[in-house]
Amino acid sequence: MKAYVYKVQIHEEEDGRWSVLVPALPGCTSWGYSKDEALRNIQEAVQCHVEAMLEDGDIIPVEKIGGTNIIPSAAVVANI
Repeated sequence: MKAYVYKVQIHEEEDGRWSVLVPALPGCTSWGYSKDEALRNIQEAVQCHVEAMLEDGDIIPVEKIGGTNIIPSAAVVANI
């Protein structure tokens, strides 16, 4: 099993919902009514996105996160 870790960008919309996207995976976005829900939803979206890329034979982007155990911003993991 291989783990792909990606930084996410999350922000609160004017209507109170939270939007989240993965810069390293263009088109991989999600949202939620709370920050926690948005992060759970993007976790699932990243997993599906990476699985689809693998099925299509696409190259999976690898993102340099930083220190070994320290991730300075929100991140999600796809375990394939």
